[in-house]
Amino acid sequence: MTVGRTMRAWRVRTPGAMSTRPLELVTDRVKEPGDGEVLVAVRACGVCRTDLHVTEGDLPVHRPHVTPGHEVVGEVVAIGPGLTSDLSTGDRVGVAWLRHTCGCCRFCVRGDENLCPESKYTGWDADGGYAEFAIAPAEYIHRLPSGYTDVELAPLLCAGIIGYRSLLRADLPPGGRLGIYGFGGSAHITAQVARAQGAEVHVMTRGRDAQELAMALGAASAQGASDRPPVPLDSAILFAPVGELVLPALEALDRGGTLAIAGIHLSDIPELNYQRHLFQERQVRSVTSNTRIDAREFLAFAGEHHIDVTAPEYALDQADVALGDLSAGRISGAAVLTV
Repeated sequence: MTVGRTMRAWRVRTPGAMSTRPLELVTDRVKEPGDGEVLVAVRACGVCRTDLHVTEGDLPVHRPHVTPGHEVVGEVVAIGPGLTSDLSTGDRVGVAWLRHTCGCCRFCVRGDENLCPESKYTGWDADGGYAEFAIAPAEYIHRLPSGYTDVELAPLLCAGIIGYRSLLRADLPPGGRLGIYGFGGSAHITAQVARAQGAEVHVMTRGRDAQELAMALGAASAQGASDRPPVPLDSAILFAPVGELVLPALEALDRGGTLAIAGIHLSDIPELNYQRHLFQERQVRSVTSNTRIDAREFLAFAGEHHIDVTAPEYALDQADVALGDLSAGRISGAAVLTV
C-alpha cells in the first residue's frame, strides 16, 4: 500500500539565495490522487534553472513551501477516480512543467494553451518531483520514448521541450546558422535537435567545460558568452538568464534574423540602439512555457533521433547541493536527481 506511507520531499522553506539554505528536506505522507489524477513513484527528476528561480525567489511564490521539480520520470502506482485516459499502474511516464489549462479561453481554443491565464505549473503551483512520490493530472502526463534511461529522459521533459519551442520561435530557416547563448541543460539538447535538422550551430557561453561540450556535440564554433560568432546568424536563442546578452545576440543577427529568449526569468535588458540592434527587420521573441503538442512533437523527435544527454547525477537528499552547483555554474549539461 503506497498511499498513506511516508516519503521524503524537499520544500522551499523561505525563498532566498542558495547560501541562505532556502530548501529543507522533510518527511510527509503520500497523498491519494484526486479526480483525474495519478500518483507517480519518482525514479528521476531533472534539476532545471526554473527550480532555482522558484527556490531563490526570482519568481513570485505561487504555493508556499512548494516542492520544486518538473522534469519527473516515474512509474504510475495509483490512479484516482474519474480517469478517462488509458494510463495503467506500472506505466513509465513523464510529468512536465505545464499541468493545467482552462481549455476554453481564446488562447486555449486557438491552440495557444501556453498563454492560458489560468495555466498552472508543476513545482510552482503544485508540488513537484524533488520527492519520492508526486501527483499529477493524467491529461498532462507524457508517454516517453524508448531507448533512454530514466536519468537521460528527465531533462527532456523541460530542457528538451522548452528548447524545442524556443527553436520554433527562433524561426530558423532550413540549413540556417543558429547562435546559442548559454550552454546548459536546455541548450545542449536544443543544439542537437538543430543539427539533426541541418542547422549550423555556433555557441556563446562562459566556461571552458561548456565550450568543450558544445564542440563535442558538433557545434561549428564555441566562444565567450558575449563574443561575436565567426559568421552572421540567421537566428539565435538566449538560454542564459542574462539581459545584457540580448544586445550582442541582436548585433550578431543577419538581416531579418530572430532572437528567441527561452527563459521564464531574465535580468534587465540594457538600452537598445535601434540601428545597431533592431534595424533591418531583426526581431526579438519571448518564449512562454509550451503546449502539450510541443511536448508530444519533441518526444516523438527524441524517439526517432537519439539525443545524447549529459546528466550529472545527484541523490535525492543532495537536491540543495545540485541547485547550489547550478547557481554557481558548476554543472555541464543537465543535472538529475535519482530516487
